[in-house]
Amino acid sequence: MSTIIHVLKKDKYRDWIMSYLFLLPALAFFILFVLFPMIKGVYMSLFDYSITSFDFIGLENYKTLWHDETFHKSLRNTIIIVAVAVPVIIAFSLFVAMSVYKRSEFTRSFYRGVFYLPAVTSVVSVTVVWGWIYHPNFGVLNYITNFFGMEPVSWLGDTRTALLAITVILITTSVGQPIILYIASLGNIPTSYIEAAEMDQANSGQIFRKIIWPLLMPTNLYVIVITTINSFQIFALIQLLTSGGPVYSTSTVMYGVYEQAFLLGKFGLASAMGVVLAVIIGIISIIQFKYFGNDVEY
Repeated sequence: MSTIIHVLKKDKYRDWIMSYLFLLPALAFFILFVLFPMIKGVYMSLFDYSITSFDFIGLENYKTLWHDETFHKSLRNTIIIVAVAVPVIIAFSLFVAMSVYKRSEFTRSFYRGVFYLPAVTSVVSVTVVWGWIYHPNFGVLNYITNFFGMEPVSWLGDTRTALLAITVILITTSVGQPIILYIASLGNIPTSYIEAAEMDQANSGQIFRKIIWPLLMPTNLYVIVITTINSFQIFALIQLLTSGGPVYSTSTVMYGVYEQAFLLGKFGLASAMGVVLAVIIGIISIIQFKYFGNDVEY
């Protein structure tokens, strides 16, 4: 009996060791490029870290951010972008997915390709195209509005429209993956559920609320969390198109991190901004998991 127990324990430890050996490459990558930079960022945020100094100052960087109006404006812009972009991306992606998932394989593939293309295209290429679309003199958008008798607008140079223009670009480049995920999830819903509901005289709205939406909850959770995180981290579009202007109307927290670290050389303050952003994203993600994860089986 003791021999059998010894063999079982040995097999258990062997499986445990083999499992972690298989995980080792990904775990090493995570520790080296994710966990260590996070810890290093928190550590650096406690110092007056610049090109000429490295002095411990405790929470002074966080106090500076608390009273910094520029940071407040960047944080407000970031929250506005997330609050507008995430619901629109979810609603539009689900609408497109429900419109095409019952169609032919060619139609589904066509729409998947069309909407996913911006997601795999170079950010610089997409930004250049949108830059010309928004051009105040030669842009297609002003050409269309002029056709309806409207005056040309400096879409990226006007404080009233710049943030909206950036948000529109973010939305168009972020719907590709959710559409593909929703089409796949809709295809996995048993048709017998919908047919039974139709036999009970349920309308399309009731079918969506009572059957489709609950069964899409795992996909909803993933899409909402990932889309929120990506929207909070918007940077390339702003850096390439507006550099945070005009008058910080398009500046975000991520652009503020770049500006403080690589333009002004204030690495400690930039690290504090990164920590604040990470905490905000973490809190919102926990809330999303709590609210949307109740009906999800892990």
